[in-house]
Amino acid sequence: MFWKKSPPPMPPPSPEALLATLDTVVDPHLGRGLNAAGCVKAIYPTAMPRIEIELGFPAAGIRDALAATVQAAIRAAHGIEAEVVVSWDIQPQTLQRNVPPQKGIKNIIAVASGKGGVGKSTVAANLALALQAEGARVGLLDADIYGPSQPLMMGVRKARPSTIDQRLMRPVMAHGLQLMSIGFLIEEDQPMIWRGPMATQALNQLLGETAWDALDYLVIDLPPGTGDIQLSIAQKMPVAGAVIVTTPQDVALIDAKKGLQMFNKVSVPVLGIIENMAIYCCPNCGHSAAIFGEGGGEKLAAQSGTELLGSLPLLRAIREQADNGTPIVAAEPESAVAQTYRAIARLTAARLAHGLDGAAFPSIEIA
Repeated sequence: MFWKKSPPPMPPPSPEALLATLDTVVDPHLGRGLNAAGCVKAIYPTAMPRIEIELGFPAAGIRDALAATVQAAIRAAHGIEAEVVVSWDIQPQTLQRNVPPQKGIKNIIAVASGKGGVGKSTVAANLALALQAEGARVGLLDADIYGPSQPLMMGVRKARPSTIDQRLMRPVMAHGLQLMSIGFLIEEDQPMIWRGPMATQALNQLLGETAWDALDYLVIDLPPGTGDIQLSIAQKMPVAGAVIVTTPQDVALIDAKKGLQMFNKVSVPVLGIIENMAIYCCPNCGHSAAIFGEGGGEKLAAQSGTELLGSLPLLRAIREQADNGTPIVAAEPESAVAQTYRAIARLTAARLAHGLDGAAFPSIEIA
């Protein structure tokens, strides 16, 4: 009887071969292959290789899917299984020249609008909560000195910050976020009859005299427009990037474009456009209608050389949850709207970490 010899086992693929395969995996948040984006942290080329992917943005919502995509690519290219670990490391990004970093904060993201009434504060609150849900440490600064709304939206309208050594204020905790607002320091019905310089000074104190605790991101809810407060934040605070909130209608787009141009002039990167109230959904019959027009956010993004980060519907539930002190990302985390906010948060953070010039690439460890 003759015995047929088994073929010798195939050697494991080389690190170079694995890197080439990883570069075929193009995540939409990165726009390029994992290796080209600098997201391959380590490779252990054994019979069952271990591959460590490290993103520059929080990605709890896509971690498992990305790992499965990488495993499928390795299986298809090399016929082997791989252990894939996806993590993230959020680093401070490049700031404006001559603006020192803020203690306790890695990155500041400004949420702005050219005009009022587009839902900017609601977007800012839910964006902050979405970044947190994705795995980041997040704070929220209510910069609307004349009309602070975040204490109400976050359900802490009666809160008052405590002090540390009579010098720094502790931020108020709300839904896991670190929150500060002028609304915590005045009576709810007290008008702020201040000229621009006084309001700007108050805002500087809110930012600089709050003991922010190891934040990956501080989301700043700016007042609408392009006045003293907005300009001071853009020029004198270490803002890493801005997002512009608009509705699809032309009158909102005109003002949103002015806000976008303001950030461009002071060298603050605009990470993208968020289109709010894009579609109205009837709660009774389910019919949808673009009552404010359609395609406006995408058109503005194309004209301005940026991108549309996402579109959000006009829903009664979004307004009701905000009025009740629990924004929809916290109140209904599994809802379609909350998942849209999380997708916008991931893309915003990814553009900050990987979509700007000068992003740091980690070295690859091969064992």
